[in-house]
Amino acid sequence: MADLPLLSILIWLPAVAAFVVAMIPSTRTEAIRRVTLAATLLVFVISLALFPAFEVGEAGFQLTERVAWIPAWGINYQLGVDGITWPLVMLSTFIIPLAVLATWGHVDERQKGFYIAVLSLETAVIGVFTALDLILFYVFFEAMLVPMYALIGVWGGENRRYAAVKFFLYTLIGGLLMLVAILYLYFKGGATTFDYNALRGLPLSSTEQIWLFLAFFIAFAIKVPLFPFHTWLPDAHTEAPTIGSVDLAAILLKIGGYGIIRFSLPYFPEATQTLAPTIMGLAVVGVLYGALVAMVQPDIKRLVAYSSVAHMGFVVLGVFALNAQSTAGSVVQMVNHGLSTGALFILIGFMYERTHSRKIADYSGLAKATPVFGGLFLVVALSSLALPGLNGFVGEFPILLGSFQTTPWAAVLAAFGVVFAALYLLWAYQRMFHGPVEGKAAGMTDLTMREKVVMVPLIAVIVGIGLYPKPLYERVTPTVDQIIAEIGAPENVSGLDPAD
Repeated sequence: MADLPLLSILIWLPAVAAFVVAMIPSTRTEAIRRVTLAATLLVFVISLALFPAFEVGEAGFQLTERVAWIPAWGINYQLGVDGITWPLVMLSTFIIPLAVLATWGHVDERQKGFYIAVLSLETAVIGVFTALDLILFYVFFEAMLVPMYALIGVWGGENRRYAAVKFFLYTLIGGLLMLVAILYLYFKGGATTFDYNALRGLPLSSTEQIWLFLAFFIAFAIKVPLFPFHTWLPDAHTEAPTIGSVDLAAILLKIGGYGIIRFSLPYFPEATQTLAPTIMGLAVVGVLYGALVAMVQPDIKRLVAYSSVAHMGFVVLGVFALNAQSTAGSVVQMVNHGLSTGALFILIGFMYERTHSRKIADYSGLAKATPVFGGLFLVVALSSLALPGLNGFVGEFPILLGSFQTTPWAAVLAAFGVVFAALYLLWAYQRMFHGPVEGKAAGMTDLTMREKVVMVPLIAVIVGIGLYPKPLYERVTPTVDQIIAEIGAPENVSGLDPAD
């Protein structure tokens, strides 16, 4: 396995499967679904080889691949993983087959196009996380737009076209700003290469750093999404089909956090330190705003969408605290948010397929009518509000702890977001799951065996990370320490020794 181009296999296997699906007659819907599920499961199984292949304690890139692509312009097909990339690749390969199985039979029209979009999206997101050539990264970054736009715009809800166009324009504009900055770095570096490491550490003036930082940061802040770039997210989540919401929340939002850590911090250290207080202020506003707006949402899916604004605000806060402990917590929290929020959207999708309603007021007594569904929903909600013993706590607590060491005011204000998360999630749970069995709950059936099979691995990982986060932190910490050291912060204040 060590001699195989493991990362290329993970990227291109879904694309090959998409081609196979395109060759299957549209009338053979069961075959289309089975090929898609088999391909995504195979990608996950192959990705498990990253565990033994990834050397714990190393800060640099591993499993690298490099092939000349357009040598005249210095563009190469170059891949690699490090402590930041590894958990996000694993998250992507884990979530997508579960999302496919969770939505089995939910799509009645244009199934071939639907599953081609899902497989194409998997190719693009793994490509984004592993690309070490800036042009290759940009190609994958923009390629994600097409399948996600299709999932929202073709298979979404009543206002799907508005939501899809809004998502597309926001992301496209941010991507174009980033492209301009990439080209500037290319010519500044002598117009010979787009290699990530070669363009890292270029001599840039303070003014150059500020403008280039903003170009990269805006592209990624839109993806996060950070307040005030968040307005596309609630519409996209609400109108997207279940698999679109799951992929969007669990994977695509993480590209924003990943990009900030991968590019903005090490490429522009002076600008990072200059703008960090302002960005932390925006992150705190996002945490509080997202939580307060979630509290008044009548639609449970929209409530979870606004909770993502709050949770990803925590991620940005941890990164710009410029503290190794909080930044490592941010990476782990991206994984945790993907698991918890992805699971919430899957459960909401199960409910919607039965009742065709997402309004909180339409439900009462679900815990009695559907005890398995109610129990699983509670566990995932508790994970999302960072209950100790579940995965959310081991991400948010280091973020707050590390942020308090560098910027106490931001940590104290953001801590109120944890309180508000408990309020909006538990209040929604009380209204929907407690009380007499009334409204849509009266005719709702409990989870099927297929749906339980989807949820069991999610719950297992949520509990597993909450009780034993060491495998994540021991891989994340060396890379984070290296990045924080580059921008002038202490190398290892995380207190997490990978050898422990």
